[in-house]
Amino acid sequence: MLSHPITGLVAATHTPFHADGSLNLSAVEKQAAHLLHTGVGRAFIGGTTGESHSLSLAERQALAERWMEVTKGTALKVVVHVGANCLGDVATLAAQAQDLGADAISALAPSYFKPRSVSSLVDCCAQITTAAPELPFFLYDIPSFTGISLSMPEFLSQGVERLPTLAGIKFTNPDGMMFQQCLYHTEGAFSILWGTDECLLAGLALGATGAVGSTYNFAAPLYLHILRAFAENDFESARREQRRSVELVARLASVGYMGAAKAVMKILGVDVGPARLPHTNLDAAQEKALAADLDAMGLLSTEFRL
Repeated sequence: MLSHPITGLVAATHTPFHADGSLNLSAVEKQAAHLLHTGVGRAFIGGTTGESHSLSLAERQALAERWMEVTKGTALKVVVHVGANCLGDVATLAAQAQDLGADAISALAPSYFKPRSVSSLVDCCAQITTAAPELPFFLYDIPSFTGISLSMPEFLSQGVERLPTLAGIKFTNPDGMMFQQCLYHTEGAFSILWGTDECLLAGLALGATGAVGSTYNFAAPLYLHILRAFAENDFESARREQRRSVELVARLASVGYMGAAKAVMKILGVDVGPARLPHTNLDAAQEKALAADLDAMGLLSTEFRL
């Protein structure tokens, strides 16, 4: 189990590409610096936001190597997402993450040929944890993407017995009841990380102490305001800031979230390039309109920039 519970904001980082769509590892250093500057203590690399299903195994290995190289000796910790449909590839990525000195690993369940039971899911996870026996492991539960809806409390119950490095769950699941069941499972032994940025305040009210999200790449100060206001019982301020988050996410989603989120990074001076197909990207006019709207939301001030 996790010896150091993960708290605070964890940014699900973008994978940077050149304009032609090839991997741009030179951008990682600036990404890491930006996270540290805006108050983020951990990066979750190669996940959904990192377009992992659009990366080759070699690209994912190169990405992990670069992140660990850039963050060596800094306060920024790295969680490597290793999930894929091929469990052999997953094991390779997990073993590499351990060799590189990552803080933890996480994985989606295989989602083409799906595990149909909790026991089958645990079998899959056992292959992952065996490959990296020294790293805390987080299951990444996101039913809207994987199409897998299994009992996470039951997963923890079976995981206690069969997965010695199980540390918790990245919980990107709208089921608030299940979230609480997981949060207090085994006397609160697991880190259950809230995975819905636009509802962070709801997660805090349910007991969340750590959260993983894509908008923490470019709007971390907004969410730090929510965390502080909640801690101070200033719920009016917390709700106001959460509403800004909702407006931000809705604005990005209106033109294609992934491409728009990467455009925001460029606007803030951390160019991570375009999104890969099948995601779409913004044209120049759309980027200009987005920048104007971000400015109106107060999201282009110096606290949001490197």
